[in-house]
Amino acid sequence: MAIKKIYLIEKQNVLNEIRANGMTLQELRFFSIYLAKINARDISTRVVGFRISDFQKIMDMNKLNMTQLQNTTDSLLCKIVKIPYDDGGYKAFQLFKQCRVYKGENSEWFVEIDAHDEALPLMFEFKDRYFTYELWNALRLKSSNQLRMYELLKQYETLGERIITICELKELLGFNESEHPRYNNFKVCVLDGCQEALETYTDIKFTYEPIRKKGKGGKITAIRFTILRNDNYADPLSLSDFIDIQRAQTVPADDNVTVSEFARERADFLAAACNHEFSETEIQILYNLLVEILPHKVGSSAHDFQLRAFHHLKHRYDELNWRAERTDIKNRFGYLKKLLEADVMI
Repeated sequence: MAIKKIYLIEKQNVLNEIRANGMTLQELRFFSIYLAKINARDISTRVVGFRISDFQKIMDMNKLNMTQLQNTTDSLLCKIVKIPYDDGGYKAFQLFKQCRVYKGENSEWFVEIDAHDEALPLMFEFKDRYFTYELWNALRLKSSNQLRMYELLKQYETLGERIITICELKELLGFNESEHPRYNNFKVCVLDGCQEALETYTDIKFTYEPIRKKGKGGKITAIRFTILRNDNYADPLSLSDFIDIQRAQTVPADDNVTVSEFARERADFLAAACNHEFSETEIQILYNLLVEILPHKVGSSAHDFQLRAFHHLKHRYDELNWRAERTDIKNRFGYLKKLLEADVMI
């Protein structure tokens, strides 16, 4: 996950106009990541794999166990899309047809997902009527309607405007007909929130105005969106950094668990710098010192910091071994801790 690859999503207009069908933010985000990882010009890339720890963070699973994993993958496999016909009929099918959880090399677990055969024409080998965006735009948005609003307006960015009825917009955002029945409530709870989120976290922003039926005091029936390029967004978030952030924010679901999965992975990574000589608790103590020693670099990721921490710790561990060849060191952990404490004082 060290390479900050720029993932590009190519999405057909017809696929983007499909109703949200109850997909959660995590499921919509996962679908965006899936589309970013495939090559829309090469159908052989239809199967996409993830390390199980990365899949856990993408899907915001607080605790990784087989039951929760099965529930999450089952939910993905149950997502149905409906393609409407002009005569009022429709065609329905699943987005994904198969999910495989397996143990790969070095006993590492993976999750692998494959698109449904019926969905392939929506995802591959199309030549027109599609739009593109970089994956980072989907990673910081905080709700499913924010992500859907981004895609619905991004599709019309080159035109600079989109007029859509409120009824259709609610359907595309995944709201039930009974939700937000009054325009002012819909404006405050949905439109204004989406407007702020997109301007803060994505490459587009928008203004909007209501369209009323003709006549004095006519009912608001549609909205005109003006779509603008946005250069004043937060720094783009790579997929690797997104997973690092999700991992760092993990809260143990069990009160008896005192160290998060991320802390354990970090401890195991840093332990390698010391030839796995010290306990997990001792490594955590050393890590706390490294946080005080190493300055925060603007724009650096959690992964970058771990690498710097690893190299600094290994440098001091090598010094410990060098000194141990010349003097009798009875408490090697205590000695290494003092070396790092001296670095804190510098």
